[in-house]
Amino acid sequence: MNSTPRERMIAALERRPPLPGPVPHWELVFFPTMEAFGKVCSVHRNYSQWLQMSERERELHRIDIAELAIAIAEKYEHNAISVLPAPWESQEFCRLAEKIRERSGARYLLIAHADGTQAIPSGGDMEQFSYRLIDEPQKLKDESMRAIEQLLRDAVSWRAAGIEAVAMCSDYCMNAGPFLSPELFAEFVTPFLKLQVAELRKLGFYTIKHTDGNIMPIIDQLAECAPDALHSLDPQGGVDIAEVKKRYGDRLCLIGNVNCGLMDTGTDAEVAASAEYALRHGMPGGGYVFSTSNCIYTGMPLEHYELILKIRHEKGVYPLPPADSSDEKEEA
Repeated sequence: MNSTPRERMIAALERRPPLPGPVPHWELVFFPTMEAFGKVCSVHRNYSQWLQMSERERELHRIDIAELAIAIAEKYEHNAISVLPAPWESQEFCRLAEKIRERSGARYLLIAHADGTQAIPSGGDMEQFSYRLIDEPQKLKDESMRAIEQLLRDAVSWRAAGIEAVAMCSDYCMNAGPFLSPELFAEFVTPFLKLQVAELRKLGFYTIKHTDGNIMPIIDQLAECAPDALHSLDPQGGVDIAEVKKRYGDRLCLIGNVNCGLMDTGTDAEVAASAEYALRHGMPGGGYVFSTSNCIYTGMPLEHYELILKIRHEKGVYPLPPADSSDEKEEA
């Protein structure tokens, strides 16, 4: 019996033997909706007068946003849909999730973006944050706990609205490494991420930990927190999916590793090589979701996105051909 995109995504998240057919695919966000569909991306719209609108107008917005989200999944063969806030407020978010579920049935896994853990501060806040690590460590920890507690309260209603997974999007790393030393990360982030993952899983969610950059100095801590999946395995930060698969492929579903920088400025050949490398090293044994190393961001050439999807159809299909014993590790 043919499997649905949702079923294929869940099989990957659970690291079960891969189902026959194309490797699952999902992008954290797809921003260039104006170019692809002639519609403004939901997170680029202005909702400052949301409460001033009539309920009928708000409902038309919900329907339009839901239909756009489904159109993205259908056109680009996503196995999951990120439900993006429009506007961000838990009850309104649930209404939007319900609209997507009503129109798509059980075809796609619905994913919320939420994270209560500390993230890289903005440039303007970095100095003050650094002082607080020394002067107010307990206050920082208390803030993380309150943020997680609020997330968990909201998540109860998300589950009822059809959300089945949470992408935890606090960024921890730059290309040179994490924003905290491994020792400070172990104090200010890891215990809270571990708690957040455990509590979300108790509520029935799949958990996907997203962070860009060089995660290698803290990857053991991320794995210790036991999310279902790790995204985005950023090659611009020196993350090699072949190494991560070897070390953690039996514990984590891996998502990503197609080089976003090359997607923007590289040649067709460079883009193709990155996509092929991610497929070759991510797919064996299952537990892999094909994706870029960030998202389909504003300004990315759609031609390059369409190119990696073509490569997915050509080289990203289960069952895989027998492994070539002469195949050696290569540059991504």
